[in-house]
Amino acid sequence: MPPTNTASPATPAAAFFDEMRDPQGQVRAAYRNLETWLTNTPKAEFRRRREEAELLFRRLGITFAVYSEDAGNPERLIPFDVIPRVLTAHEWAGLERGLVQRVRALNMFLHDIYHDKDIIRAGHIPEHFVLDNDQFRPEMQGLTPPGGVYSHISGVDVVRVDADDFYVLEDNLRSPSGVSYMVENRSVMMRLFPDLFAQNRIAPVDHYPDALLDTLRSVAPSWTSDPTVVVLTPGQYNSAFFEHAFLAEQMGVEVVEGQDLFVDDGFVFMRTPRGPQRVDVIYRRIDDDFIDPLAFNPDSMLGVPGLLSVYAQGNVALANAVGTGVADDKAMYVYVPEMIRFYLGEEPLLKNVPTWQCREPDSLAYVLDHLEELVVKEVAGSGGYGMLVGPRSTKAQREAFRIRLKANADNYVAQPTLSLSTCPTFVRQGVAPRHVDLRPYVLSGRDDIRVVPGGLTRVALKEGSLVVNSSQGGGTKDTWVLQG
Repeated sequence: MPPTNTASPATPAAAFFDEMRDPQGQVRAAYRNLETWLTNTPKAEFRRRREEAELLFRRLGITFAVYSEDAGNPERLIPFDVIPRVLTAHEWAGLERGLVQRVRALNMFLHDIYHDKDIIRAGHIPEHFVLDNDQFRPEMQGLTPPGGVYSHISGVDVVRVDADDFYVLEDNLRSPSGVSYMVENRSVMMRLFPDLFAQNRIAPVDHYPDALLDTLRSVAPSWTSDPTVVVLTPGQYNSAFFEHAFLAEQMGVEVVEGQDLFVDDGFVFMRTPRGPQRVDVIYRRIDDDFIDPLAFNPDSMLGVPGLLSVYAQGNVALANAVGTGVADDKAMYVYVPEMIRFYLGEEPLLKNVPTWQCREPDSLAYVLDHLEELVVKEVAGSGGYGMLVGPRSTKAQREAFRIRLKANADNYVAQPTLSLSTCPTFVRQGVAPRHVDLRPYVLSGRDDIRVVPGGLTRVALKEGSLVVNSSQGGGTKDTWVLQG
């Protein structure tokens, strides 16, 4: 049977919410200036500006890697759409409040499960869901990160279903990527269409690196007044290396690999031409398993031996904290509304997408009987891989997934096929509606939580497609939040 206690964003395909036009075909207020621009700009001009954007991205080295492909250069550009997505100040204000509420509760949950486990003892979340989770790190039990913050940088994926509601699709609390595209998309749009920006009051996003640096510095060990911050990357062959280097450059800090750091006498140091320099905050883009070979995977060549021991002594801050992944598991996602009620005593401002946990026999039976209607996902899956989009699947694909579900039900959840909203997008045929989602970025420091207005809008460029992931052919847009 369907999950209870939650509203459903699933609607017939004809009812997809059009962010630009109302059901009568009238242009919504937020898009009126954009509509004039779209009407007066020739198709050839859009094509020319898109080519300019691609050239700019290529010169900047803004690429990502798809290593699963069998041949050819895995480095590619993420397609960029030159038509922005627009939100009003009122729409953004409501979304922002919901994001801050959600991330605050998730940080409280992480502290709780590594300390008193009150939410488990109160019976709101089954104990085995937490302790048996692959991302639960026993090494973090009793350890409080500097400032008590676990997820300093959170990327919360949301989808829009109507004029009033955003639904949370998933929480990304480990090392959410894509923020460099948010910043660079805006920069490129301002270079290509300065007149358009002159006609609209748009909230800026270029201060994100400064806000990120402030957040990182705020959680440094309390005894240092001028903390040294670094970005720890797996290296240039990582699919998100451009972002690691970009953020380090924009913040004015060093981007380092594990071999550039070492532990001595309870502190972390960076090798420099001037000799060792103590490091106080590490914005790490390396997974838990590989960050310290003495504590986790002994074969890792990416991490820093002894790093966890320094972290446990409070002599270095890690962003995000070790063990945050237990809170962004797709199976744990269903409990976030309950976390908000338990820790904050508030009703959730943002709704969850209804979710069936296939580990539960009744839910599994329902999913198996409705595969053609549902989206089935791996609990730890990402990037659009390992999933079945029921309405767009073949009978053979559904039967193959049926076998997987029966063999390993614990590894899957299912959701309705979402009614992702549409935005005008420049495609080969001209301007046409395409489905979008949004990943705002939430920064949690020692004393405050803030959200840079906008975020990364991802767009499914194929007609009818609901898969926006860049690895599956999706693109990105600039996201405007109108001021006033």
